[in-house]
Amino acid sequence: MTSRAVEAATRAASRRDAAVSVCFEGGSEGLMRAMFGNGVAYRPQYDGDLGEKMRRALDESFERGASAAILAGCDCPAMTAALLESALELLKTNDVVLGPARDGGYYLIGLRKRPAGELFRDMPWGSQNVRELTLAAARRLGLSTAQVQVLDDVDRPEDMGVCETAVPGEAARPDVEVSVIVPALNEAERIACALEVPLRTPGVEAIVVDGESADGTPAIAKTLGARVIASGRGRARQLNAGAAAARGDALVFLHADSVLPVGFEKHVKETLARPGVAAGAFRFKVDKPLPGMGLVERLVNFRGRRMQAPYGDQALFVRASIFREAGGFPEMPIMDDCAFVKRVRRLGRIAIAPAAVVTSARRWERLGVFRTTLVNQLVLVGYAVGVSPERLARLYGRGAGRRAAGQNP
Repeated sequence: MTSRAVEAATRAASRRDAAVSVCFEGGSEGLMRAMFGNGVAYRPQYDGDLGEKMRRALDESFERGASAAILAGCDCPAMTAALLESALELLKTNDVVLGPARDGGYYLIGLRKRPAGELFRDMPWGSQNVRELTLAAARRLGLSTAQVQVLDDVDRPEDMGVCETAVPGEAARPDVEVSVIVPALNEAERIACALEVPLRTPGVEAIVVDGESADGTPAIAKTLGARVIASGRGRARQLNAGAAAARGDALVFLHADSVLPVGFEKHVKETLARPGVAAGAFRFKVDKPLPGMGLVERLVNFRGRRMQAPYGDQALFVRASIFREAGGFPEMPIMDDCAFVKRVRRLGRIAIAPAAVVTSARRWERLGVFRTTLVNQLVLVGYAVGVSPERLARLYGRGAGRRAAGQNP
């Protein structure tokens, strides 16, 4: 298991300009080198309980000049280089990243600042609530958190079956071509509809990034078969967290109140394969024929096609490499989709796929087609003339009234 963990860490480090250290207790450095080679550094573990050993190991990484550090256990055979890379990516926008173990602990913890002792002090190591207590400590300290994939670890002899089912090295990565990323906040009523098409499409993974829902959204998504990642609130932040964890070469960003067309993955791959195309989106359609809605649909589709300026609820999609080059979604309270499209347009054209993504009419039903469209256009104009996103978000909230539960701006 240690050999597998060292191999995964070494692969991830080689692609992320990182260094790997093995912290050991017992034996000698010579024995460690004989087992795992000379490509990593070796450090004896410090004295103290498990928390103190962990804190001091991370602290030493920061003393050596690291801007972020991950401490991973060696008892989780399914941990891969791709997962470690996802954790490193999440540390760009979060203070703490955890790799949750199914038994309530964690197999990985990452920090982007010197470790606060409270994260490791007086923890009931080996119990079922270590992860939740660590997250609670991070919240008290004002640290933002994110989590990567839940995995099984090996604690007892009866857990050894995990080793037999885990596939060594990079082969543990499923054959994923397209990742569909759904930011969600209290979307229990809609999440099943959003996930239906991606979950039954071969070569596609569905990732739900939950922003602290209180209505059971994460449990529903897990039951349906989606990967669920916990994140702080904020649509841009959630989308970036999902992209960091994604394994597909193409990323599709789907709002939780929208439904992708059957065969969407073919449109994504065909559109991105066109010369000069950096990203794409689907045609816009609402699920109810409200008065005046047909005109809104035509205007939105005209804007997307002629001006290369689609909205986020058209399910934007992009190559993972282009997403990283563009810098992801800027973390702002509103207009993050427009700002992202503007970034990507510098790298190539934005194309519109011939199929439509169908969006819930709930916003237009609640306020009326005219008022909703007017508020949206005023926000667009304000953004274009330089009004701050924070002020626009306040104006949007007042103009739209009380927004639907879970709907990100």
